[in-house]
Amino acid sequence: MARAPLPFSLALATVSFLFAVVWGMPLIRLLKRRRIGKQIRIDEPDSHQWKTGTPTMGGLMIILPVFLITVVLNFANFLSGFAAGRAFLSYFGFTHGSPLIGKSLLVPLGVMLGFALLGGLDDWKGVRNTKEGTGFSVRVKFAGQVLIALVTALGLYFFLDIHSIALPGVAEKINMGLWYIPIATLIIVFMSNAVNLTDGLDGLAGSLATLSFVAYGIIAFLQGQYPLLAFCLTVVGAVMAFLWYNAYPAQLFMGDLGALALGATLGTVALMTGQWLLLPVIGLVFVAEAGSVILQVGWFKWTKRRTGQGRRLFKMTPLHLHFELLGWSETHITQRFWLVGILAGMLGIALALL
Repeated sequence: MARAPLPFSLALATVSFLFAVVWGMPLIRLLKRRRIGKQIRIDEPDSHQWKTGTPTMGGLMIILPVFLITVVLNFANFLSGFAAGRAFLSYFGFTHGSPLIGKSLLVPLGVMLGFALLGGLDDWKGVRNTKEGTGFSVRVKFAGQVLIALVTALGLYFFLDIHSIALPGVAEKINMGLWYIPIATLIIVFMSNAVNLTDGLDGLAGSLATLSFVAYGIIAFLQGQYPLLAFCLTVVGAVMAFLWYNAYPAQLFMGDLGALALGATLGTVALMTGQWLLLPVIGLVFVAEAGSVILQVGWFKWTKRRTGQGRRLFKMTPLHLHFELLGWSETHITQRFWLVGILAGMLGIALALL
């Protein structure tokens, strides 16, 4: 069992990539025929306006392969109870009673599907609302996120018996008791919105999500959580296929369907490893993007209350728009943020090893 999970999981990433990339162009053509195109906000930089009409809801390219592969592996795990199934699995070094994919993955998979449904409905409403180009109100979307995240937190606590936190340099995890439930809910909602806010430049959110899932996949491997490793790399393969079509100039956007789902799933994976304190490190750019919005809004309201005239810390938020208005090109921002993401992921893994 010690030698097999990593090569098998890497193979899953390849299968996931091939599955997703093959149906990429048919999906793009379908979205174009249905006129499911991105509506660009008027207040965004002028350089973004040409993207109006680019097919969105491309998160389907990610969600479907991850769902199908995970379901198939669960079925394979069921077959491990039969002689033929055991023979097949033993070829990869797995033994009966050592599942490829366990019940634990029902939680992140459920999170991915739940947030994808919420994001998909929001995207659909935004596409059909051609006058304003907006989906659900902030309150409605936030309420939906909190509800799904709360159910997930309860599942982690009662279904998987996860309610602890790992500290770098401390051997034993700390039991948080019932406090775990509201904290886990907050983490899932925050990461969902953080990835969604980052999804504003071609290839940006997808490339950073790939790095984050690789980092947490490695942490899961080091912890012996092989099913979680397999799930993370399955997601990585699907996101890489999406990036094939999302690289500048993008032929496809993931939309809220993909961004909300990836962010919430990343938060859930971090919670399952117990290393969720490392999210601000491994997901540094995501946190910075969301943090810039929070700081901008907070500073504006505070200065307006104090002086009667609101002031801004950044030219525009999320953070990538600030750098774009400073004169950085879209590709420069994406590549430089990606480099930061690589270093952040390496640092996060190093801290997890302490």
